[in-house]
Amino acid sequence: MEIQEILPAVALRGLSVLPGMMIHFDVSREKSISAVERAMSLDQRIFLIMQKRAETENPGQEDVCRIGCVAHIKQVTKLPNGLVRVLVEGICRCEFIRFTEEEAYLLAEVETVAQREQSGDPNEEEAIVRSIKELFQEYCRFYPRTARTLQRHLEELTDAGRLMDKMTENISVDYSVKQRVLDAPGLRERYEALSAILSAEIAVAKIRAELSDKVKGRVEKNQKDYILREQMRYIQEELGEDGLSESQQFEERLSGLKASREVKDKIAQEIARYKRLGGNNAELAVERGYIETLLELPWDKASKDNTDIGRAEKILQRDHYGLEQVKERMLEFLAVHALTKSVDSPIICLVGPPGTGKTSIARSVAEALNRKYVRISLGGVRDEAEIRGHRKTYVGAMPGRIVAGMKQAGVKNPLMLLDEIDKVSADYRGDTSSALLEVLDSAQNNRFRDHYVEIPIDLSGVLFIATANTVETIPKPLLDRMEVIEVSSYTANEKFHIAKEHLLAKQLSRNGMDGGRLTVSDNALREIISSYTREAGVRELERKIGEICRKAARELLKENKECVKVTGKNLERYLGKRRYSPIKVNKSDEIGIVRGLAWTSVGGETLQIEVNIMPGKGEMELTGQLGDVMKESAMTGISYIRSVSDKYGIEARTFQNSDFHIHIPEGAVPKDGPSAGITMAAALLSALTQTPVRADVAMTGEITLRGRVLPIGGLKEKTLAAKTAGVKVVLVPAKNKADVEEISFEIRSGLEIVYVETMDDVIAHAFVKN
Repeated sequence: MEIQEILPAVALRGLSVLPGMMIHFDVSREKSISAVERAMSLDQRIFLIMQKRAETENPGQEDVCRIGCVAHIKQVTKLPNGLVRVLVEGICRCEFIRFTEEEAYLLAEVETVAQREQSGDPNEEEAIVRSIKELFQEYCRFYPRTARTLQRHLEELTDAGRLMDKMTENISVDYSVKQRVLDAPGLRERYEALSAILSAEIAVAKIRAELSDKVKGRVEKNQKDYILREQMRYIQEELGEDGLSESQQFEERLSGLKASREVKDKIAQEIARYKRLGGNNAELAVERGYIETLLELPWDKASKDNTDIGRAEKILQRDHYGLEQVKERMLEFLAVHALTKSVDSPIICLVGPPGTGKTSIARSVAEALNRKYVRISLGGVRDEAEIRGHRKTYVGAMPGRIVAGMKQAGVKNPLMLLDEIDKVSADYRGDTSSALLEVLDSAQNNRFRDHYVEIPIDLSGVLFIATANTVETIPKPLLDRMEVIEVSSYTANEKFHIAKEHLLAKQLSRNGMDGGRLTVSDNALREIISSYTREAGVRELERKIGEICRKAARELLKENKECVKVTGKNLERYLGKRRYSPIKVNKSDEIGIVRGLAWTSVGGETLQIEVNIMPGKGEMELTGQLGDVMKESAMTGISYIRSVSDKYGIEARTFQNSDFHIHIPEGAVPKDGPSAGITMAAALLSALTQTPVRADVAMTGEITLRGRVLPIGGLKEKTLAAKTAGVKVVLVPAKNKADVEEISFEIRSGLEIVYVETMDDVIAHAFVKN
């Protein structure tokens, strides 16, 4: 008769316990530990059942198998970290019915199935015993270790059920496979399950032995690597797959490679050398990597350039506002290339402040020309091998970045962006900029030699575009090899168009605010540009627009709005108080204060130079973190004034009996350069003659001892800064007239540009006339 009872239960993960099995396992779950403790307090019997999925943390009735095993707890040992080790012996199979209500531990209602193991026919039971023993002996032939430990014990067993459980316990199969035997309550079902498992294991073992025997006959003794390769080859043959050797695969790839005869002959020599190397040769992996690199390089494979100038112009205008000089140069190259079919490409260096679109326009140029785009960052590179590669005799050798970029592009005429070329450096491992000389020389780079590849590579078809913030740190020989195009600061109007046409749509899409969920008025954009950013480019402007989008997204969800509108009036709600107030000219003309113009890496600035004269001993004090060149300009200015003191009615003893203090505000910011020479001289003369200087005048230029005004650089940025500050008249060196004419009308409008050749011209336009 069937017996139903309720027992404490433990759900096992990755373990199946059979009747008669003696085994220990660790439990860590609180419910499992409580169930073990409850069983020990009763009759030491516990119900063990396997989980269907080991990762289930709190198994329910649907998460465990149908058949489990009632076991007797022999020993319980407490381990560190809250673990409990339990030693049990399986008693009998039980069918799981359900878990009863018990919060502290699992309590299972089970029904014993032990009586179903008995067969009604003794002859059938005897046949099962003989048949399963023969099958197990065949299994033990392939696993002799199992045979030695079990053979005598199995001979003594005559009960078919116990015999099959013991066999299942000792065969090396997965726990889920053993569960199939546990799930079979009757002798016939259990015999069918176990015989299928043993037959499958015997078949696998036969195949393994057959493979091992065949391979051992083909190879020499003690060649482990060779044995593994032969096994793989034989398996491929059995499966009907292509079993070509690596050298044959290399030869096939070589036959389809687009390359010159010189290159193919060199690769063929390397493949022949690879064949001669033995299986245990240390150079085998090095040679294999070298051949694979040579076969992956695009020797004569080129992409077809776009010859539709109209399409190229549309792409350039679509992605970038302004940068007309860069766009025109690319279209000129495309036109010449279409007419001459020449493969030579220009080498261009874009120089300008950060955030002005130098890197991003290179990607647009690649799309416009239908070329592959590869970016190589040179910032901080100080090892020559980064450019030329390492010789392949070194451990871990690899080609340089130029060759790696060609390999990445897959064609020999990509557009290669050399980003931050002004920030390469040199150390004891070599000069990186010197290694770039050959790369960027159009007369030599058609046979560029990488130390790793060793075969000349043609770089003449590569369109190199380098970017830099300044040309001052680029060595002159390297700079001479590039065509420099200046990418100047954006005007407020240009920033407005860029924000409206490009940045706003990009940030709306990135922050999920497109589709009319957020609108930003033109006034708000102009206010962001003037009051929340101060930069030459548009990076900070884009970040501010992104900040508005994020705060608007939160507002949209929190207040269940359909649309958020940002205007100039409510802008502070999203970006806080205004960070910058526009630098404006002084309201009144003052003595000893002159407004100068300066260039910085992030655009132009106006500098208010102040001079005080005090009783003293003829000493000069310069403050405001001035560099050596700027200090020398001040000394040159006062020497000039002393030389013309009679002309302006200044007594000679004034210079011996007075101290002069020149100060440039924003003392925490370092300043240098000769372009403030006429500004400091004008401020000194104004203080000495007690003549006011016009507040609406700004000036820039280098001064000489004889009062001549020399040309300076960065004129566009300086002019833009003057316009932003509300200056009306800008004094610039006459020799900079050509530079002024290149400045857009948008910047020059509203400004009176006055060309000066001497300090007399400066004084005539800057000093207030009595």
